[in-house]
Amino acid sequence: MSMRFLDEFRDKSIVTGLVGRIRESSVTPVTLMEVCGGHTTAVHKSGIPSLLPDTIRLLSGPGCPVCVTSMEFIDKAIALSQMEGVTLTTYGDLVRVPGSSLELEKSKGADIRMVYSVMEALELAGSQPERKIVFLGIGFETTAPATALAILEAKKRDLKNFFVLCSHKIMPPVMKALVTDGIKINGFLAPGHAITGSAMYRPIAEKFHIPVVISGFEPVDILQSVLMLVTQAESRKAEVEIQYTRVVKPGGNPAARKVMEEVFRPEDEWWRGFGVIPASGLRIRDTFSRFDAEQYFQIEIPKPKEPKGCICGALMKGLRTPFDCKLFGKECRPDHPVGACMVSQEGICAAYYRYER
Repeated sequence: MSMRFLDEFRDKSIVTGLVGRIRESSVTPVTLMEVCGGHTTAVHKSGIPSLLPDTIRLLSGPGCPVCVTSMEFIDKAIALSQMEGVTLTTYGDLVRVPGSSLELEKSKGADIRMVYSVMEALELAGSQPERKIVFLGIGFETTAPATALAILEAKKRDLKNFFVLCSHKIMPPVMKALVTDGIKINGFLAPGHAITGSAMYRPIAEKFHIPVVISGFEPVDILQSVLMLVTQAESRKAEVEIQYTRVVKPGGNPAARKVMEEVFRPEDEWWRGFGVIPASGLRIRDTFSRFDAEQYFQIEIPKPKEPKGCICGALMKGLRTPFDCKLFGKECRPDHPVGACMVSQEGICAAYYRYER
């Protein structure tokens, strides 16, 4: 990506023009929610809320994969790390989730390795056949296809020592849960990725009459997306639009969707702040059960406990902001997180700590 390309989407004159158009267009008060951790970070890093008129309220939703992951999943991962001959592989942020901590287990000598992709875990399994390599599969539609591809490749190579502890989730069911819970939302800024395209958001627009704009991550992208949502709200429309046209196409990536459907099946899943949401999770199909860590290892753990005083659940639903939390910036900081929303760089508390204080 060239510097000229980046400058185009951060150009001050374009930003000023968009802000002016938003202020002119926004008459009716609206509440807009972004449901992507990347958007959460970009919104606050760029100071977007300070540019908007009082008629527009921006909320951060359940878009951070680490933030919505259950303590039960972390405790299962810890139980696996304590088993003889097991190597745990994970993305970095997950190691620091407070409560039962993978970081603590690593300091005690557990073989826990941070990877940048699931394929690193797969190669590790191939090079160390004497170890059982477990990958912690979390994230939404953006990361699930890579996990699915790794499982297909493991089957192709006939690897006997590669496993996935799976907690992948999909976004539309939790967006539906937000609305059915009575949370007032007049428009969604949806994740801007190329995997699933725009079709999966149509039921939100059609059933609940809430517009959805799939947005990019630069300041100009986000402001243009806000303008598109405001324009729809003022004209009482509810459609799915793609602002991020340089990446996202209506049909998405058929090949990625195909491997997801081949490897995973929908299942009820727990979300922080919501509890169990029907058909919001992805589980490994029986055809590939030999790679399912939960089935292979038969993990048993006690009922987990959420950190006391943490309001992360309310934050994920847009009911509170980090400034409402008594722990924020005091007991709970990036160097000493109490709740999951402070752990990941995509978490709302981490974004507020860095850019809004």
